[in-house]
Amino acid sequence: MKKIYLICNLHSGKTIINFPLSKIIDMFTKADFEVTVHPTQFRGDASISAKYACESEFDLIVCCGGDGTLNEVISGCIKAHDPLPIGYIPNGSTNDFARSLGIPKNAMDAVDAIINGKAEKCDIGKIGDRYFTYIAAFGALTEVSYQTAQPVKNVLGYAAYILNGMVNLHKIKASRMNIEYDGNVIEDEFIFGMITNSTSVAKLLSMPDMKKDDGLFEVTLIRKPRNIVDLQHIITGLTNFQLGTEKEYFDHFHSSKLRITCLEEEPVPWTVDGEFGGKNNVNLIQNLHKALEFILPVS
Repeated sequence: MKKIYLICNLHSGKTIINFPLSKIIDMFTKADFEVTVHPTQFRGDASISAKYACESEFDLIVCCGGDGTLNEVISGCIKAHDPLPIGYIPNGSTNDFARSLGIPKNAMDAVDAIINGKAEKCDIGKIGDRYFTYIAAFGALTEVSYQTAQPVKNVLGYAAYILNGMVNLHKIKASRMNIEYDGNVIEDEFIFGMITNSTSVAKLLSMPDMKKDDGLFEVTLIRKPRNIVDLQHIITGLTNFQLGTEKEYFDHFHSSKLRITCLEEEPVPWTVDGEFGGKNNVNLIQNLHKALEFILPVS
C-alpha cells in the first residue's frame, strides 16, 4: 500500500464549497493508497509540509489547490534531499501549470489521472532564492494577479484579470532594464517582461511551443509604446500571439538562464506564480532542468 501525503488549501480558488475532499480520499483509498491529509494553516505551510513529507515515510505528495499552493509545494520538495513525485488536483482560479501538463480541471478526473498516470520529470524555474512552476514577470499588470481579491477571481475567473488590468492601464510605467542571456545583451525601456514555462498565462496568452522538460524558458519582453496606436499593436500581438511579426514592440526568445537588472532608482515589482515576488534591482533566473517529477495522465 503506497502512502500519499495530501496537502490541500481549503481556501484556494473556488474554496471548500466545490472541494470534494471526502470523494478524493475515497477514490485514493479504493485504489489501495493510504492517505494522510494536511489542510494548510498559513502562508508557507504547504512548503514546510512538502519538505516534511519528502523526509518521511511517504511515496507521493498530492497537492490540491491553486497555482500559489503548488508553488509552495514545489518549493518544499526541491529543498528536500530526495523529493517525492507530485500529483496535482487543480482548484485555483487559473491553473495555468495544470493546463500545460494536460492535468484535468475536474477534481475526480485529476485524481484518476494520478492513480493511473505516470511520473514524468519537469523543469522548474528559480528566481533568486525562490522557485516557480510557470511564470516570473515584472512590469505592467503583474500586480493584477495578487491584488485582485479572491472572491472576485472566484466569480469572474480569468475575466477578473482582464477587468482589473483595464482599470489599471493608465498606471503603465516603463522601466529601463538590462537583460543578459546566452552571450546577448538587451537594454531598453520595457513595460512588461515574463519568463514562462507554461502554454498559457491566466488563460489569456497562448504559447504552444512550450515543452515541460526542454530546459528552456519562453521569454517575452514588451517595449514602451510611443502612443496609443503602438499600445493597440501590442495588445493585438499579445491576444493573437503574433510576437514574431511585431518585433518592433516585442523581444521573444528561449533561454535557460538570464540576468535581469533594473536600471531605475526604484526597482520594479515582480510576480512569481501569481504571488508578489518582491522588488530587486538584479534577478538571476535559472531553469532547473527536469528538477521534479509530476504524475501526469497517460496520453
